[in-house]
Amino acid sequence: MKHLISTLVIALVFTININAQDVKTIALEQTKEEFTQKEITVNEGTYVFEVSNNHAAKEVGLVLVQKGKDASNPENHIKTAYVTEVVKEGETQKTKPTKLTKGEYVYFCPLNPTPHYTLLVN
Repeated sequence: MKHLISTLVIALVFTININAQDVKTIALEQTKEEFTQKEITVNEGTYVFEVSNNHAAKEVGLVLVQKGKDASNPENHIKTAYVTEVVKEGETQKTKPTKLTKGEYVYFCPLNPTPHYTLLVN
């Protein structure tokens, strides 16, 4: 029984490590009224967005929407791409892992009003 539990624990840790390696990070920096990354191209996969507030505003965030959908409607927002808490000035926050499939998306910040930028997924 002890051997079986040890084997299960090792298998679980191995699986978690493999899954963690499959998640990539997209770093985004906001300054006053803009993201410094104007267009991003990535391959299909699972990503965590890391949003930095470089004196952009007191608080910033991130909204990701498939291109062509009404970005002003929260029902169209990809909720996993919201930062887990607002990004205060001088801080960085992450989103939950977000699976991106081939296509075109737009990202923007509604708190520090920015233009809509393009995220292309190949």
